[in-house]
Amino acid sequence: MRILFVGDVVGRSGRVALNETLPGLIRDWKLDLVVVNGENAAGGFGITEAIYHEFLEAGADAITLGNHSWDQREALVFIDRAPRLIRPANFPPGTPGRGAALIDTRSGKRALVINAIGRVFMQPFDDPFAILDRELSACPLREAADAVLVDFHGEATSEKQSIGYFCDGRASIVVGTHTHVPTSDHRILPGGTAYMTDAGMTGDYESVIGMQKEEPLGRFLRGYPAGRFEAADGVGTLSGLAVETDDVTGLATRVAAVRIGPLLERAVPDFW
Repeated sequence: MRILFVGDVVGRSGRVALNETLPGLIRDWKLDLVVVNGENAAGGFGITEAIYHEFLEAGADAITLGNHSWDQREALVFIDRAPRLIRPANFPPGTPGRGAALIDTRSGKRALVINAIGRVFMQPFDDPFAILDRELSACPLREAADAVLVDFHGEATSEKQSIGYFCDGRASIVVGTHTHVPTSDHRILPGGTAYMTDAGMTGDYESVIGMQKEEPLGRFLRGYPAGRFEAADGVGTLSGLAVETDDVTGLATRVAAVRIGPLLERAVPDFW
């Protein structure tokens, strides 16, 4: 199976980069599954129902979230009628929406997509290890799903790496999101799980993690806020992870970083 994961889409520049680039990648790379993190898609904070449908029309098969899931208050309502919008599974019981979804791929296979959020330097969410163990046990790779993708949304690289090894052999892919900076450690773990600490963002890299530079820089210099964060609006770069899995085992066989756009060195898989 050919799978593309797209890192956090930030603001309008990220949406434009995704909408202009993704349809061609699906066609040229013959992708079976595309998962997009959309928690920063609406002006850098949250997602709206209109953007959710926009991403589906561009070719996304599932959209994951994170700590900004509810920044657009309408998400609390429309998520229950958006079966391919997946919020962190370790949000408290009773939270609207779903933390995992079984997605039909273009090739007729089924992929389990799970979203979880870290606890280190984040709010005190439920234990992500326990929740991931529950979800992976309920829908095992090879038995109930042809592929399993985990989007782990977290601050700490150590927590992300620990989640990777915890899921190794039980998931096809564990990819980190949230920090908006792509890491260079994409690889296949010993048990066969493709891993990357952070997929980076899809947005304008002439920024501070996707925001216009002046306000975050000023807060460091002054020590206090003087205005709101605004999403940077330059030309966006699509960043993410490309993975090919074995049809028999569901585990990863090839993995590559994806970076398409200005400023960052271009990276595309050489195996498609």
